[in-house]
Amino acid sequence: MNSIQLITIFIVLTASAGVLGWRRASSPAFLQQGRSRSRAVYHGSYTVLWCTVPMIIVALGWLLVESWVIRPAVMQTLALGGVQPTANIAFQYLEIRNIATGVLPDTHASDAVLIAVERYKSLSSIASNIFAALLLVAGVSGFLYSYRRISAKFPAREQVEKFVRFFLLASSTVAILTTLSIVMALVVEALLFFKHVPLLDFLFGTKWSPQVAIRADQVGSSGAFGAIPLFAGTLLIALIAMLVAVPIGLFSAIFLSEYARPSVRHTIKPMLEILAGIPTVVYGFFAALTVAPLVVKASAAIGLSASSESALAAGLVMGVMIIPFISSLSDDVISAIPTSLRLGSLALGATRSETIRKVILPAALPGIMGAILLAVSRAIGETMIVVMAAGLAANLTANPLESVTTVTAQIVTILIGDQEFDSPKTLAAFALGLTLFCVTLVLNFVALKIVSTYEERYD
Repeated sequence: MNSIQLITIFIVLTASAGVLGWRRASSPAFLQQGRSRSRAVYHGSYTVLWCTVPMIIVALGWLLVESWVIRPAVMQTLALGGVQPTANIAFQYLEIRNIATGVLPDTHASDAVLIAVERYKSLSSIASNIFAALLLVAGVSGFLYSYRRISAKFPAREQVEKFVRFFLLASSTVAILTTLSIVMALVVEALLFFKHVPLLDFLFGTKWSPQVAIRADQVGSSGAFGAIPLFAGTLLIALIAMLVAVPIGLFSAIFLSEYARPSVRHTIKPMLEILAGIPTVVYGFFAALTVAPLVVKASAAIGLSASSESALAAGLVMGVMIIPFISSLSDDVISAIPTSLRLGSLALGATRSETIRKVILPAALPGIMGAILLAVSRAIGETMIVVMAAGLAANLTANPLESVTTVTAQIVTILIGDQEFDSPKTLAAFALGLTLFCVTLVLNFVALKIVSTYEERYD
């Protein structure tokens, strides 16, 4: 059976279980048992859960077991054909599977590979039929078990709600475990990097040159992994972006929530939010082809020299890109402030502007800080605009007219192409990622401290 047929079986069994469970809980014989502890919809949901969950468990178990059963048989067929397995058995098996499914042509395949392909097709056909049978047995068994338990005294609602609570807990656990897995992956690879490069040299070094050396007198001959220029460039571009995005985004939010008529608000807000949907590569083209030449011409007009790839050009365009993050979120926060605060301030004789400055903005400050923090994280993590507009030169400078690079741009540059994951050059990407994660975590703690301080003041 193919995937469409298996999905059809899953949907039909699930829908049938729900309908049959609901109909039994709505039948006259069921109603004669007395007042039911749960409505019919809960009994139907209960049968759906007992039909669906066993099938999902079977499907997950089959995905884990199938390759362990089929791959050894296929590789044994390949070995009997005279082809010895290489060190990368997974690659050989993937090639056979791709030929069998039509992803790769079989024109250049050897006879032994073609025999293994036919063996894979035969085993896959048998496996799919077995899987469909197991799926049917699991679904029908779960349905029959739940269907027999339906009665007026059976607490179907409690059982369904218990499953929902377990599902929510499992979802939260998956999110936490995913975060921990990401952190552990970064930590393990970063520790391997710090075996080659001292931690202090990485954190406080002022030269970044991870490329392979050509001459012994080059900086890269022994590798220079000082991250200060990268973080300085990241903070410089992010600062320029925030100087553009925060005033424009915050003032736009104040206008839309406090001054604009509903018709104007419904027109301007979607137009601002369109900026968030533009791909970053388009912003990169705009920065490289339009903004960067304007920066060079404007600098020359006032007697300054600007690089064709400058931090100012990248920061300006990045600021425009993150305006919707601040504007939309701040607008929602300000609009959620109770009207009684506005009316009370105006009743005491304050003007509209004084009400906004002294009442609305302080009350909305926690939400505004959250919007700004989200925008800062977006600016720090941006890559495409930096690569296209600011360049890849790791210069330690505070001059926005010079070319700089960022942490994310260097991570992308290091991991492009075939890499050896035991060299300091490649492992440096994980060290940069871990350091950037720690910096972002510190920013979160600082923002939470600011928010908690003002929340206590305006409770």
